[in-house]
Amino acid sequence: MLAETMCSAVSAAGLGIAAVAAYRRRFLAATRIAAYSLVPVGLVLTGAVQWAVDTAFSPSAWVGFGLLGGAWLLFMTTRIVERRSGGARGKRKAAAAGGADTVAPAASAPSLGAGRPAAGPRPQKAAGTGADDFSDIEAILKKHGI
Repeated sequence: MLAETMCSAVSAAGLGIAAVAAYRRRFLAATRIAAYSLVPVGLVLTGAVQWAVDTAFSPSAWVGFGLLGGAWLLFMTTRIVERRSGGARGKRKAAAAGGADTVAPAASAPSLGAGRPAAGPRPQKAAGTGADDFSDIEAILKKHGI
């Protein structure tokens, strides 16, 4: 009874604020406020408020919520443990199976389209030359004026 009265009071206050907003020629805001203020009365009329009040003051409902929380906690704990130990186990199984690739080797190669000749392999750069590694980056930056 108290919850229904409070919801009705909130709705009445919201409709009053909507009337003030409409008086100030803010019709869009007034419509939104009126829509929000009708929600509590709608919840009272559907019985959702009475169900929520009965649930909030029911000890068995709180025990049920506690059990659901405990089950969720156990579930998440097992997932964390599985990720920590299962990841290494999965890598060992893949290595023992021969490490077969799950993706085709040519899947990452760019498609060349019809009429273009296939490009040969790129020449290897000399290892240990740091200037060669950054020359491509410098050329791109100069091209964009940076």
